[in-house]
Amino acid sequence: MASLRPDQVRRIALAAQGFDRPRPGGRVDVRHVRGVVRRLDLVQIDAVQTVERAQYLPLFSRLGPYPTAMLDDAAYRRRELFEAWAHEASLVAIDRWPALSHRRAHWSGRRAARLEAERPGYIASVRDEVAARGPLAVRDLTDPGERSGPWWGWSPGKAALEALFAWGEVAIADRRGQTRRYDLTERVIPAAVLNRPTPDREAAYRELLLVAADALGVATAGDLIDYHRLHGPTARPIVARLADEGLLAPVEVHGWDRSAYRAPGARTPRRVAAAALLTPFDPLVWDRARTERVFGFRYRLEFYVPAGQRRYGYFVMPFLLGDELVARVDVKADRRAGLLRVPGVFLEASAIAGQVAGPLATELCTLAAWLGLDGVAVSADCALGDALRRTLLPATSRERRR
Repeated sequence: MASLRPDQVRRIALAAQGFDRPRPGGRVDVRHVRGVVRRLDLVQIDAVQTVERAQYLPLFSRLGPYPTAMLDDAAYRRRELFEAWAHEASLVAIDRWPALSHRRAHWSGRRAARLEAERPGYIASVRDEVAARGPLAVRDLTDPGERSGPWWGWSPGKAALEALFAWGEVAIADRRGQTRRYDLTERVIPAAVLNRPTPDREAAYRELLLVAADALGVATAGDLIDYHRLHGPTARPIVARLADEGLLAPVEVHGWDRSAYRAPGARTPRRVAAAALLTPFDPLVWDRARTERVFGFRYRLEFYVPAGQRRYGYFVMPFLLGDELVARVDVKADRRAGLLRVPGVFLEASAIAGQVAGPLATELCTLAAWLGLDGVAVSADCALGDALRRTLLPATSRERRR
């Protein structure tokens, strides 16, 4: 069995995620977007918009500034991706539609069952209305009903449409901002994809586990299972069979207390020269246990932690420099003031502020410009915050002289 050092695992994982190559030197085009999607297979969608919508940020981290409409076009015009429950709500490569059929076939929702008991025939009537008038948002329904609670409380119309979506009877035609518009699946998913054979659960899991292995490079069985949120007891024996067949290569990783597998095609670059801020929903860091195992970086979300109890901040983005996560950056896009605000930065113990400040300042300025903001305002009171302000000041002065 091959043995890997932690630094090798970091570089393999980063190469699998596309961080081993420089960002495009010129204009980002459709080929670049397709390349990222091909590597990741999916990007997570989330309602948090402290900096930008979650699905757009992984592409920025790998490509730098790009028109977000390119991702929207890929998903909602060219149909190269589709919305699905995969790793949470996600945009997924269109080739994965057949493999995710098992999830649609086995989904059963308590909310839908309760709705059907309370309003027999309502879900079917919503489907009929979509068929006749779609694509429709919840508010477009003739009888959407009222929300049952605060912003996360679903109305009957929302519950019905989401049940139909989970079953695969409707799909997401497009979005207007955060608002989904639903239409019949056969009017959204290309016929050539719908007509492909539906794999059984074993074949579907094999496909998804191998896709995850390619996206992760080196992974435990749990890492592979988590990528598309598969059923663990079903998936683990399949991981073992894939290894027995030579489709996954068992490896021993120094410091890991569990078995690991390497994708046969995974590369080990001699060095990685990345510099990127990462959304909490980036596939590189969304599995917190894996992030700690691969990078020695303990990372937790503090969205729902009371402000006074937060250790790092509301929206904290890890900063990748080379092949290490060297800092945490609390970031907020203040669009009214035209500023990217940085109320907190936290240097990892192994990193040096003077070596991190320059690349981080460049990345913050790049992010601010991509967001259409005028500048970066660092209020963090620490050595790295001071170094950032000193680094940013000359750039600010140059902008004022223009």
